[in-house]
Amino acid sequence: YLNMDTPLVSVIVPVYNAENTLHACVKSISEQTYRNIEIILVNDGSKDDSLSVCRALAAGDERIKIIDKPNSGVSASRNVGIECARGKYLQFADSDDYLAADGTRQMVERAESTGCDLVIAEFFRVVGKRMIASTNLPGNEVLTQKEFARRLMDSPLNFYYGVMWNKLYRADIVREHPDVRCNEELDYSEDLYFNLSFIRYAQQFYALSTPIYNYVQNPDSAVHHLNPFDVLTTRFELTTYYKDLFKHIGLYEENKYRLNKFFFGVAES
Repeated sequence: YLNMDTPLVSVIVPVYNAENTLHACVKSISEQTYRNIEIILVNDGSKDDSLSVCRALAAGDERIKIIDKPNSGVSASRNVGIECARGKYLQFADSDDYLAADGTRQMVERAESTGCDLVIAEFFRVVGKRMIASTNLPGNEVLTQKEFARRLMDSPLNFYYGVMWNKLYRADIVREHPDVRCNEELDYSEDLYFNLSFIRYAQQFYALSTPIYNYVQNPDSAVHHLNPFDVLTTRFELTTYYKDLFKHIGLYEENKYRLNKFFFGVAES
């Protein structure tokens, strides 16, 4: 690593049948202006040439590690990556997306200068050739646990809060709490479970207004073909999870009505 004075960041990328997008994704990570990173590629039993692409990339960059395992889903892949990560911070990327060149540095600098446990950042949605920035989100400010939880309740299904790839996590919080993992039973929203678990133990959050990630919208993704019963079951579990978190933080009474509305509103949709 070029500079051992800067904290190591572990960037975890689950890989499944991603031969066409993986090279661009990993290049965007390896070419980050922030150099002190390890890149953990978790090949989840891909049936295409993804593993060969991983090996070719690793041959050119000693910071890349490959974990090859039988197929068990994105949550299990992320969890395996977490177990192997050595960094002070954890960052996640999906194999069909790519990072802004300065993304990791921006987040690490905010985490280090403020002492925050989690940095959450803006991102672009990439739809065809268009890049669309998210809007009306908090920017460049430190939030307490309660402030962050209240913002989360304002938009409980907002991608900004739900996903893992626009965030930088303090790794020791994850290592110290075995319940801060992705839920391997879920078909979707496993990111949100991880985030709700992490929030329970984190004290301070930094909201960064600079977009650090490019999320490529894919109409063929599994999320667009979900069974309505599974959706309802997951939302019921999510509501329970939200309830537990808000009771833990001491915000349940003031949000009780909104939590019920959240579940029934989603049930209708």
